Amino acid sequence: MQKIVMEGGHPLSGEVTISGAKNSALPLLFGALLGETACHFHNIPKLRDINTTLALLESLGATVERPTKKNQPYTIEAQRLKHLEAPYDLVKTMRASVLVMGPLLAKYGKARVSLPGGCAIGARPINLHLKAFEQMGAKIHIEGGYVEAEAKKLHGARVHFDTVTVTGTENVMMAAVLAKGETILENAAREPEVIDLANLLNKMGAHIVGAGTDTLTIQGVESLNGATHTVIPDRIEMGTFMIAAAMTGGSILIRNGELSLLEALRVKLEEVGAKIKIEEKGLRVEGPKHVQATDLTTAPFPGFATDFQAQFMAMMTIAHGSSVIVETIFENRFMHAQELVRMGADIKIEGKTAIVKGVKKLSGAPVMASDLRASAALILAGLVADGLTEVHRIYHLDRGYEEIEKKFRKLGARIKRAQVKY
Repeated sequence: MQKIVMEGGHPLSGEVTISGAKNSALPLLFGALLGETACHFHNIPKLRDINTTLALLESLGATVERPTKKNQPYTIEAQRLKHLEAPYDLVKTMRASVLVMGPLLAKYGKARVSLPGGCAIGARPINLHLKAFEQMGAKIHIEGGYVEAEAKKLHGARVHFDTVTVTGTENVMMAAVLAKGETILENAAREPEVIDLANLLNKMGAHIVGAGTDTLTIQGVESLNGATHTVIPDRIEMGTFMIAAAMTGGSILIRNGELSLLEALRVKLEEVGAKIKIEEKGLRVEGPKHVQATDLTTAPFPGFATDFQAQFMAMMTIAHGSSVIVETIFENRFMHAQELVRMGADIKIEGKTAIVKGVKKLSGAPVMASDLRASAALILAGLVADGLTEVHRIYHLDRGYEEIEKKFRKLGARIKRAQVKY
């Protein structure tokens, strides 16, 4: 077991390069299962969830070639698979594993997928996926912790998602590209990662219109080819470093970042006093002397992303004034609050609302991460706290951030990874 140890109180300065987006790379890799020839991917981040996905693809019988040199792509060839089952041992740590179902069902007419695991941030049911597959002609059976889906040939359907679901939109979109006829997805997710997947599938020969809006129209085709694709930058990693610059009073130049992906966060950062400007080499974020409190409510894209809520709460703990944070996406995504309180924060939770009163200083303490974004929030808190902070259970962190402690160290943070001693 490992932990992150840091000493707070050091403003951040310098440059950071943003990695490829995990939440884009995962569905893209599963999308490669649809191709009759190989797919080549650039800018894939080096993360635990990526390694799990590659192992899952190999277990199905796909050929995976990992890069041996810089700028080489990952290559996935999945023309003929030997197995159509995603076993529990491979998917228990990763909810995105359910994305294997759409491609397998569309191309082979059958899939057996273990119910997925992942962060403990509340219910993220796959019933919306399964309901859509049934509308498209699949027979669904759940037994022994596995979902079994079967269809001789999927057909197009008009699918209305009761709630916005990113993975549901992606999963059904991948199934629909090989279905017979037209599929219309209503109340679809608009996230940039959905657009990235649609762009890949269209390169492969799919006919998808409307990506980035709440209605997708998909004309099924007989088969898809491979394609070469570059993963978009990780907007969550980018936003995490933007918040870090703001709350430490630092100045960070962010390379390989797309500000257009973070309009809601940009507005909130400027409300707290940060300055954000586009420079020739990238995006610069300068923190204020004193962070000002502001309220926020999480919402599906283009609203304020739930994946920033924990990091923003960490910043609000040292803001001037009080803030109200409303979480509308996941019901258990305030578990980081009690750990921030251990560091001296003043936070009260009332259902889906957190009331945060800013304090002058946080104090370093041993804390425990409950999920991926909570891990990042506790690191941000540690960067401004007096004394030493230890963040435990960082295996969550390694699922979504590529060498985050090394990137912070290059910015001047006193931070390191260490073994936990019992």
